[in-house]
Amino acid sequence: MKILVINGPNMNLLGLREPDIYGRQTYEDLVETLKKKADELGVEISFMQSNHEGDLVDAIQQAYPDTDGIIINPAAYTHTSVAILDAVKAVGIPTVEVHMSDVKSRDEFRQVSYIRQACIATFMGKGFGSYIEALELLVSRA
Repeated sequence: MKILVINGPNMNLLGLREPDIYGRQTYEDLVETLKKKADELGVEISFMQSNHEGDLVDAIQQAYPDTDGIIINPAAYTHTSVAILDAVKAVGIPTVEVHMSDVKSRDEFRQVSYIRQACIATFMGKGFGSYIEALELLVSRA
């Protein structure tokens, strides 16, 4: 089983960016945590992060047909990107939306998620645990 983890804008600044919301662990810590969990579950995992919407769309499109699941944290593009939604719908790969913070308890504009309608589940508010839950869900569906 192959899983692709996609992270959007500013996720590369984990540990530095608003640590009261996102914690002090880094993006590299996130990658290492998920690699260990993927090894435990016996799945292949790859990662991409970009601050550019088109790069995220390209990664989703390039995942087809060799990827079994996508875990995506579109970050700020969650609330603005129809292009990312359309890419997920187009490839038809089971996709899980994740957020480290509980976006439901944050700014009003963060209440809108365009991508959610194309996802099989959403996990939020559990830091790295949101990603772990998403990984476990995708593996359980295989």
